[in-house]
Amino acid sequence: MNDKPPLLNPTPPADDKARVDGILNAVAASLGFVPDGLRLYSISPPLLENFVAGVGYFREHPTLRQELLAMIRYLGSSRANCRFCIDLNEGFLSAMGLDLDAIRAARENPAAAPLEPNEIPLLLLALKALDDAASVDEADLDTARTAGWNDQELFDVVTLAANNRAFNIVLKTFNIEHQGALA
Repeated sequence: MNDKPPLLNPTPPADDKARVDGILNAVAASLGFVPDGLRLYSISPPLLENFVAGVGYFREHPTLRQELLAMIRYLGSSRANCRFCIDLNEGFLSAMGLDLDAIRAARENPAAAPLEPNEIPLLLLALKALDDAASVDEADLDTARTAGWNDQELFDVVTLAANNRAFNIVLKTFNIEHQGALA
């Protein structure tokens, strides 16, 4: 675990404190807590709003299961070695009823992730995009389409993975490596 203190104190601008408090209170009501990684965004209220809106889109996604989305975040974060997001998403996946050993084993073999069989092509597409975006080709898309997914779903999983990677970079840059870092 990174023992370095956070590099930023996420204090919202004084004139936006009520706005930030409202957003964070809504998050706490939904999740039962406010992740420190999200709390970091309170330093920039417009980015906090955008981030929360993106999370909300995926939490209410009409066709992509939360297990798939959390697994994309989990495995993508694992590849980025972002301890905060690994732990957070591992907890989410476990709370969804997935076997912890199977979750962890997916780090070595994503194709064996404890997901529905038709979700594996989406997971592999998202991870391939993170590892080497230029190597994604029509065959990757066709594999996902053959499994029943449409182009919006393909776009959404790659966008989720890319946005999560950006989040990983922000957290690592400012030393938010575990919940409680901003205590």
